[in-house]
Amino acid sequence: MKNEYSRRDFLGFTASVPAAMALGGFAERFFGAGAAAEKIPVGLELYSVRDGLKQAPAATVRAVAKMGYECVEFYAPYFDWSESQAKDMCKLLDDLGIKCYSTHNSAAYFESAKLPRARDLNLALGSKYMVMASSEEKTTLEQWKKLGDTLNTAADSLEPSGLRVGYHNHAAEFTPLEGRRPLEVLAEATKPSVMLQLDVGTCVAAGADPVAWIRTHPGRIRSIHGKDWGPGADQGYRVLFGEGVVDWKAVFTAAEHGGGVEYYLVEQEGSRFPELDTAEKCLVAFRASHAAA
Repeated sequence: MKNEYSRRDFLGFTASVPAAMALGGFAERFFGAGAAAEKIPVGLELYSVRDGLKQAPAATVRAVAKMGYECVEFYAPYFDWSESQAKDMCKLLDDLGIKCYSTHNSAAYFESAKLPRARDLNLALGSKYMVMASSEEKTTLEQWKKLGDTLNTAADSLEPSGLRVGYHNHAAEFTPLEGRRPLEVLAEATKPSVMLQLDVGTCVAAGADPVAWIRTHPGRIRSIHGKDWGPGADQGYRVLFGEGVVDWKAVFTAAEHGGGVEYYLVEQEGSRFPELDTAEKCLVAFRASHAAA
């Protein structure tokens, strides 16, 4: 895939290294000491099993853990839980020996009126990151800068409680607007503690290079959505992990030698197989691909 990043991006990369190195554990990864030996957990974004999660949340989480997933990421419906329900889910995760490192949240959860409740639910789940799953459509880069302000404000509010903020991209963030990619502007507008959660499939679908993106934002790609993508109406995001065009070996290498990845999350929007079968097949493929990297 063509590397579309310029000398300006390289200079931005080198300038960002000192700040990124200040983040916990990054220096070791950046310089390679022990990076290959470090065990990075792989989990499932539970949107992948959304029908099962809606009908039988505990049974679905048990099934996911039984497959061998080491963590899960809950998405927006968790906001309807009571704090007691969130604590019960955390106990179930503990009993199963898996973690919830992050949750996916609508932009509304980052508003001052809803942020305290989202904070309390995330703390009850044992989460480390509150990730904005998407934001409303934007037509100017100035709107993306303002979103950066929102994320920074939320980060300032959440960090005293031990939570950090993240942002999850879709294809729109990599689609040029006013001559720049919106995600570049958002990365510049947010402080280093804000995680840039990379959705690989949507990045590739937009014609961008995920490896180049990781390398130009050291230490900030702390979690990755392992979603593949293939061209054609019969493929798209419905291909299983490893069936698309993503060079996963290159993604893993960049993520673990500079990107700062702390955990991976398989995500599948749907496939030719039932939800749980899809999740299991993707995990097998992920592990085989990662072992070969």
